[in-house]
Amino acid sequence: MPRMIVSKDVVSADAGVAPGRPPDSSRSSAPLRRFAWFVLAYNVLVILWGGAVRATGSGAGCGNQWPLCDGAAIPQSPQFHTLIEFTHRLMSGGALILIVALLIWTWRTTRKGHLARWSAAIALVLVINEAFLGALLVTVAAHTASPATAVLLFSCHLTNTLLLVAALALTPEFLSSARLRTTTALRHGSLIFPSLGILATLLVGVSGSLVALGETLYPSSSLLAAIRQDFSPAAPLLLRLRWIHPASAFIAGAFVVWLLVQSFRRTAPSKTRVLGIAVLSTLIAQYLLGVFDVLLQAPTWLQIAHLLGANIFWIVLVLLTASYCLVEASPVSGEIAPELHT
Repeated sequence: MPRMIVSKDVVSADAGVAPGRPPDSSRSSAPLRRFAWFVLAYNVLVILWGGAVRATGSGAGCGNQWPLCDGAAIPQSPQFHTLIEFTHRLMSGGALILIVALLIWTWRTTRKGHLARWSAAIALVLVINEAFLGALLVTVAAHTASPATAVLLFSCHLTNTLLLVAALALTPEFLSSARLRTTTALRHGSLIFPSLGILATLLVGVSGSLVALGETLYPSSSLLAAIRQDFSPAAPLLLRLRWIHPASAFIAGAFVVWLLVQSFRRTAPSKTRVLGIAVLSTLIAQYLLGVFDVLLQAPTWLQIAHLLGANIFWIVLVLLTASYCLVEASPVSGEIAPELHT
């Protein structure tokens, strides 16, 4: 059986850690992994609450001020929409605190060059950018007369959110396999399709949220009326962009099928197969939820369920893509070794 060459700085899980390096022991890493999964789950909850803000029309619940809400740090005698929006802001602040704690704990527990350090650091940058883009949406988009500007800011915000979820999902994954930058390489010749697929899936997520926003702002009396709006030159920009969502979903679905075939052909570990089954199952569920969303005219509870499914699908897709694209390599020769995914 082929063996992977490792340097003196790389120590197996059974051999302990090199002198002077922070320990990656099971006692220290297991609680950290659980905390990393908790931070991911909490951020998904924040996203779902943001979906409730959009679905209930509470985006202007705190007015056009940020970080103040109706001119105060804590709103006085808040109404329903104010409570929804203010709660979302509080939850977002909690997400920032948790990600800072995750980065510090990861940095103190893992050794230099551990990929979890990179993903946790990227998550911190993205959550700060999330707050910045959220502030722009509240302040700038509320004063602009250009629908295109508002759509652009909203799209950037949603893209940043999905990238944040991806970084948070990769952190516990990297912690579970003790991946180091010096012993991890990208699979040669197999990055074009995964990159295009991830971009297509990002477009699906962003366009889906734009569709939901359009349905909230411009509700239709019937399915036939909604279809007519899609092709009407007089319809608002958000409605005329709805076709992007099913088109990108078709492209992303084709990529997922390709990724599943390639993953099952080239890798044998049960973890990869479990991820593949999870991706396929959530993809089918998302297609079904999307159909019901259209037929039932997007009730709030179904929008939230569809959003939850989208986040679960995105998480398992990112993990499967990483499992397929990231392989162990010798730090000495740089050659890719057989897949050793756990």
